[in-house]
Amino acid sequence: MTNIPSSSAPPMPPLMADIVQRRDRLIAWVRHHAYPLWWEQGYDHARGGFHEKLDQTGRPVDAPRRARVQPRQIYSYALAPTLGWTGPARAIVEQALATYLSRYRRDDGLFRTLVAADGSALDDSVDLYDQAFALFGLCHAAQALGELSALQPVAVSLRDRLMARCAHQGGFANLDPGASTLQSNPNMHLFEASLAWEAAGGDAGWATMADGIAGLALTRFIDARTGALREFFDRTWQPAPGLPGRVVEPGHQFEWAWLLLRWGQLRGRDDAIKAGLRLLTIAETHGVDPARGVGFNSLLDDFSIHDHNARLWPQTERIKAAVLAAEITGDPGFWTVATQGADGLLRYLDTPVQGLWWDKLSPAGIFTDEPAPASSFYHITCAIAELDRAVTTALAA
Repeated sequence: MTNIPSSSAPPMPPLMADIVQRRDRLIAWVRHHAYPLWWEQGYDHARGGFHEKLDQTGRPVDAPRRARVQPRQIYSYALAPTLGWTGPARAIVEQALATYLSRYRRDDGLFRTLVAADGSALDDSVDLYDQAFALFGLCHAAQALGELSALQPVAVSLRDRLMARCAHQGGFANLDPGASTLQSNPNMHLFEASLAWEAAGGDAGWATMADGIAGLALTRFIDARTGALREFFDRTWQPAPGLPGRVVEPGHQFEWAWLLLRWGQLRGRDDAIKAGLRLLTIAETHGVDPARGVGFNSLLDDFSIHDHNARLWPQTERIKAAVLAAEITGDPGFWTVATQGADGLLRYLDTPVQGLWWDKLSPAGIFTDEPAPASSFYHITCAIAELDRAVTTALAA
């Protein structure tokens, strides 16, 4: 994190002063409260691995552990030094990675869905979403530990198995050949993982994977008429029949916007940048409740509200999309969106024990009193890191 200009420097424009203030609050929260708490209480020091949840007193909830949570937590601690945490981030990543690989990786190189707290397998099935986060976590662990040469072969082996077993008409489908409904969401996280590996210096296969998924998003996932991205599809990547094929999630409009803007910059693809900005506009216009100041769960394809509850994670994706749009377009209005997104996120972080979060906000503006899911930490730390990067770049310009 770059130091904020001293009081002797010229005053910042009001828009930048607002976003810097939010950036600093979020970094202070994650550095001083979240990272220590989720290491001290969120990691199972007796049995290994990250807990699924902490209750609102900060105590772990004993529960089976999903494969997707472990690499997401590894990613969060891989980012920790960048965000100024001076705790044992490298040791955490190393220890958590060893536990993850030993408990979740099957003999065929794919990753099982669920294990018990003691590490024994509970569900040996394979889910595409979990494989995407395996690739993502391996990339960031490799960078944090300086072990790209050791971990990239593990990731490449997994990627190539997915290409052989799950590739489907430009994208990826779950292993079950009888599944009639396909989803854009796991493809989004494979897109994210492939871009991460490409940025880390991985082989050409990562760019190939990213390009294929981006092409599918631009031609099939995104509705040519409205510009909105759907969630559920049939086996030919046409919208699924009935209500599922009409679902449009504001959080995923923001998330895909951020990814397509990144990919569009990398490849010089104005069509991807235009599509990403349109996704951001749709989510901001139709998927944010002005009364609560937050992005809510879902719309239908006519932009009517489908689920007015609001989970935490769309707030983080709103920030990421907005700051990248501000950088690409130079439009200061996107800094305002980012500031509003940060204000929305900060509401969820206002808990009795600092370092926790609320996950669900009702249409009436009431948070559900329940344990904080560890799975949200990835969304939060990614948003804070992207916000910090963009603000630091803007201040240095």
